[in-house]
Amino acid sequence: MKFDLIVVGGGLAGAALAVALRRTSLRIALVESAPAVKSPTWDQRIYAYSPANAAFLDELGVWGHLDQGRLMPVREMQIFGDAGGELRLSAYDSGLSELAWIGECSLVHAELWESLKRQHNVRLFCPATPANLTIDADAAALVLGDGQVLQASLVVGADGRESWVRQQAGIEAQVLPYDEKGVVANFRCEGDHRGTAFQWFREDGILAWLPLPDRTLSIVWSADDAQADELMTLDEAAFSERVAAAGGHRLGRLELLTPRAAFPLRLMRVERVVAPRLALIGDAAHAIHPLSGHGINLGFQDAKALAAELAVLPAWRDPGELAVLRRYARARAEEPFLLQYATHGLNRLFKGRNPLLSALRNAGLNLTGKVPVLSNALIRYAVNGKF
Repeated sequence: MKFDLIVVGGGLAGAALAVALRRTSLRIALVESAPAVKSPTWDQRIYAYSPANAAFLDELGVWGHLDQGRLMPVREMQIFGDAGGELRLSAYDSGLSELAWIGECSLVHAELWESLKRQHNVRLFCPATPANLTIDADAAALVLGDGQVLQASLVVGADGRESWVRQQAGIEAQVLPYDEKGVVANFRCEGDHRGTAFQWFREDGILAWLPLPDRTLSIVWSADDAQADELMTLDEAAFSERVAAAGGHRLGRLELLTPRAAFPLRLMRVERVVAPRLALIGDAAHAIHPLSGHGINLGFQDAKALAAELAVLPAWRDPGELAVLRRYARARAEEPFLLQYATHGLNRLFKGRNPLLSALRNAGLNLTGKVPVLSNALIRYAVNGKF
């Protein structure tokens, strides 16, 4: 079967890419092992969607169809150091309606798939798994586990951090384990968070509280492996109290709503994101520490940038041509690089136990809050993905 484009991986980034190409004449195959399913309860995977990416999803016809009762705008963010440092970022003070939107992965994922099912130029291969990939000067051929052979001018790897496509293409990934895990869970809180997100840089890790509707919140506690493993072994009451106490009982008593989960944290950079007839997007192209909350936003911007390059190609132009793909690579070279090393640097800065280092980092938080040009730059990046 012949296509113009094969997308391997139908997660948020891969699905968004295919939907972004809905008005083109490109014939698209999307290969995924399991379809998107909306969670009947609160999803464990909660993301902070930047306003820029909410606008992108709105352009795709997705954002307006989401259940608004399961989305929460962030009106304010309060960040605390480990020795008196504090930074407050306010949407109101910056003339904005929100700094971000907090919502479930499955909420957006399922709506993207509803669009894919109706899309005239997409054929879904699901459930399906890739078995072999060959790329030559004229085309790429993907063999599926059931023996079907798909041919296309371009293959896009959107298949996550352990990307099969990336490995098949021989693209090296530099991985730096943090020896940490991110512990995630959702809670009902006694107090009203009023749309405020909180983040604490603590001696035992970085704790973020992300507001959800109806006095609920999602947490991400990035802690060293031993601390994270201990958090996972606590009973529900003890775990809830530990999380509440770590936040100074700011929202009163917390009640666990969903099972907790933990995942290893690492920095990952790839030697290149494109090759002849191949491009990487999303987690297949980069992995960052979750302290910024921008991982999924990078993936959406990858999809947007690649779709923009492919959508304007004349009918005679080969979408797998390296010159075309390099334009995408250049467009996406700066943001992932800056964000990866900014989050990496902050993680290392707040892990150090040196008293002088502690004084410097907490003074930096306080200074940023007192200098409008600095705090406004952070807000511009949070909102628009650029300074």
